Amino acid sequence: MLGTLQALWEVFPLFTNTGWGENTNIAFLKKHMGAVFEERPQPWVTNITVEDIHSGDFLALSKIRGRWGGFETLEKWVSGAYAGHTAVCLRDFEGKLWVGESGHENEKGEDVIAILPWDEWWEYELTKDDANPQIALLPLHPELRAKFNESAAWEYALSMSGKPYGYHNLIFSWIDTISENYPSPLDAHLVASVMTVWTRLKPAYAGNMWIEALNKRLGTQNLSLSEILVQVEKRGSSFGELLAIPEQDNWVYADGKSTSCVAFVFELYKEAGLFGDLSSSIQVTEFTIKDAYSLKFFENDSSRLPKWCNDADTVKLPFCQIRGKYRMELPGYNTMDPYPHMNERCPSLPPKYARTTGC
Repeated sequence: MLGTLQALWEVFPLFTNTGWGENTNIAFLKKHMGAVFEERPQPWVTNITVEDIHSGDFLALSKIRGRWGGFETLEKWVSGAYAGHTAVCLRDFEGKLWVGESGHENEKGEDVIAILPWDEWWEYELTKDDANPQIALLPLHPELRAKFNESAAWEYALSMSGKPYGYHNLIFSWIDTISENYPSPLDAHLVASVMTVWTRLKPAYAGNMWIEALNKRLGTQNLSLSEILVQVEKRGSSFGELLAIPEQDNWVYADGKSTSCVAFVFELYKEAGLFGDLSSSIQVTEFTIKDAYSLKFFENDSSRLPKWCNDADTVKLPFCQIRGKYRMELPGYNTMDPYPHMNERCPSLPPKYARTTGC
């Protein structure tokens, strides 16, 4: 109990939208993940030539203050990802550049899937995003860019536009195993306790975050959390085993298909043909952001990166950091070939976040 209280005391400041909160997020990630946060030379915003950005290019964001900064810090800690949000670039038939994003806050304050003009999205990140985002552009590899079916990608993106952010499967991309995804003091029992408390305090929130998803894993409908726990015991299973059941991309929730920021991008990649014959055997709703940027989908020849890419930095990254005071780290970037049922049974314990072969 004492360890849990100490952990809560350490977590609380992460969500404050202050310089203190930002420094606390940085210190937390340095302590628990071994993150470096090297300061880059100015300017911290790249003068981008938009014509060099193509459909399918991936955007990785790392926010370090306020509500989203605190949330992303905890997401990074449990999953091993060094970014906390993602989006994808799309060009329309007239050549105009857009950004597809799951997690955009609309005028009602709701987090939804949105397709935004690049200029609008970029202006927001430069002038209105108070979470101090560090942003990287990850260009697709030319061979995959040639395969990218823009029409299919747009059809999928427009079919999802306006739908709610994928809270239903958010935590389940992180939890793949019974015990090897929980940094101390977390475990499945503590997760069940937190869910129980939140279900009593915020029943609608609980339904959105986990009740419906847990019912799908049991093959039941409309069971409450307490009824789910009873059903698990009756079946001779455990709550830890239930949490580890892989999410399925074709599951439809009460408010439609559910995609977090990274699941939206990679579902779009599936529709655009980037997974080829593996498409039916890969559940992208099981991908963390680390899983996403580790895939061997991106440019691997620095000479083909845009001329403005990292032009003011003393370190030449294999991707293009376009905003941020701190140099972004993406360990394992662009190293993993896709394979059937990938990322469904992977451990993720800090600080090394080592994964088993074929998990």
